[in-house]
Amino acid sequence: MLKQVAEGVWVHESEFVQTNTVVVRGRTGVLLVDPGVTGSELDCLANDLRESGRPVVAGFSTHPDWDHLLWHAGFGEVPRYGTARCAATIREQLSEAGAKDRIADHLLETEIAGQVPMDLLGLITGLPAETARIPWDGPEIRIVEHRAHAPGHAALLIGERGVLVAGDMLSDVLVPMLDMEGTADPIEEYLTALDLIEGVAGGVDVVVPGHGSVGGSDQVRARIDLDRAYVLALRDGHVSTDPRVGPSAKPGWEWVSDVHEGQLQRLARRGEREGTPR
Repeated sequence: MLKQVAEGVWVHESEFVQTNTVVVRGRTGVLLVDPGVTGSELDCLANDLRESGRPVVAGFSTHPDWDHLLWHAGFGEVPRYGTARCAATIREQLSEAGAKDRIADHLLETEIAGQVPMDLLGLITGLPAETARIPWDGPEIRIVEHRAHAPGHAALLIGERGVLVAGDMLSDVLVPMLDMEGTADPIEEYLTALDLIEGVAGGVDVVVPGHGSVGGSDQVRARIDLDRAYVLALRDGHVSTDPRVGPSAKPGWEWVSDVHEGQLQRLARRGEREGTPR
């Protein structure tokens, strides 16, 4: 079910890790951002859009994680965009033999095993490097590209609607997940990304994370500050007091503590290799 969060902007929340699809109304149709996740959910979204008279005219993937690369035949053969780096990463991933099978195998450990359509996964057109806005017939959507979490990750600012689509950042349930392999300094890249997002978020009334709850204007600054405090604690070797980790985690999200511990261990190993133990 689509929930309106601003004028001409709707969100569909998947049951799988509260994954959010964003729908933005343009002059002749809608833009879909990160549509997902299960086949039945995509069927429902396609039907809802068709019955409401809102054809899909374009898509956008905020970053190259599988759950942000999905599509449905009912959306039509329309341009599906991502940043140049995002699209290049996807092409490289899918060029490896058995790439989709490995995703499917990974999903065997989840409640959505066998329910995710893979046939149209990752068919993304990379926008030219340094492209500042999504090319479509609708409200101006600014692309804020950075190097946190995944290569070519982008937040989207729909300025005239007061909406920030954050991708896999600014979540109320997930801690920042660093890109340990794709950057020379994952912590500093994450902090830089937060600075970039903070710089465009002044007039934002709604923040939509890739996973988690939609936040109002009072949450935009709070979530940036929370993510920054978490990353700084990782950098400085302090014990995290983040409410998304440990006993204060929301019910059903206790596994985020395992993500946190895994990041601590990987940073420690990285520091040992580089001679800068944390």
